[in-house]
Amino acid sequence: MARFSALLACSLLGATPALADRVFVSNEKGNDITVLDGTTFEVIHTFNGGQRPRGITASPDGKVIYVCASDDNLVRVFDAHTYEELPSLPSGPDPELFVLHPSGNPLYIANEDDNIVTVVDVETRQVLAEVPVGVEPEGMGVSPDGKIVINTSETTNMAHFIDTETFEIVQNVLVDQRPRFAQFMADGSALLVSSEIGGTVSVIDPATAQVTHKIEFEVPGVLPEALQPVGVRATQDGSKVFVALGPANRVAVIDPATWEVTDYLLVGQRVWQLAFSPDDKYLFTTNGNSNDVSVIDVATNEVIKSVQVGQQPWGVVVVAE
Repeated sequence: MARFSALLACSLLGATPALADRVFVSNEKGNDITVLDGTTFEVIHTFNGGQRPRGITASPDGKVIYVCASDDNLVRVFDAHTYEELPSLPSGPDPELFVLHPSGNPLYIANEDDNIVTVVDVETRQVLAEVPVGVEPEGMGVSPDGKIVINTSETTNMAHFIDTETFEIVQNVLVDQRPRFAQFMADGSALLVSSEIGGTVSVIDPATAQVTHKIEFEVPGVLPEALQPVGVRATQDGSKVFVALGPANRVAVIDPATWEVTDYLLVGQRVWQLAFSPDDKYLFTTNGNSNDVSVIDVATNEVIKSVQVGQQPWGVVVVAE
């Protein structure tokens, strides 16, 4: 019995502690990436992200972080565990946002200056295609089945449906002024496109490429022109949609059953992009003018913490451990 107790004590002492998720935040003005502990929400590391890092995402296995280094005209690549920089990817000029195919390859990149979407193989680091789109492409989304990539063009005011096999545009959908972000519901039943200047989120039926609903926003005491939808995220179970409202300093909560706004959450200044924790328990927001990240409890719709990060945080992604 004594020997068993000793062995048990040794095994407990040698046990590896559970690792927390990590939150990666791109700081557009600070030219770096801040890493937060996904449980304590404390800053645990900062590393160089290249010149003007904006869009940020992770490989499906959580091993690699991709960053749009806009002023470097590159996608910078980092090991998610060691933070070591890996060989970069070609991106075309001024990459701002991108999206990975659900399989993890290829990467679809919006090039605002050249009005194209660049498709890059992340393994060979070769450009597979350059797809001409509308003027000032920015937002990128991908259907859950990986068959369609969406690009939004800010000046053309369209959502372009791109076939991922042929790299050709198969549909164009007119939305409101200055579309910024595209997000599919997890079951593929709807596509959400935010329009910053139009002040709406268009709900599009992917099967018919028709706008079926437009979500509008109204906050007492906030001027209508300050209600500028940008980042959009939907929970995996389809029960809630969250929309960042830019200089309104609010995140709207939407019920997808009715597409009605059910709540507005006060966060930091100029809330821009959003990312869930892997279990959808928390939502993280980047607040560019207050240089912080707000942490929202998804179940209760409560803002539970604000964390100071770098200068002008822009994008965010969470990696599971």
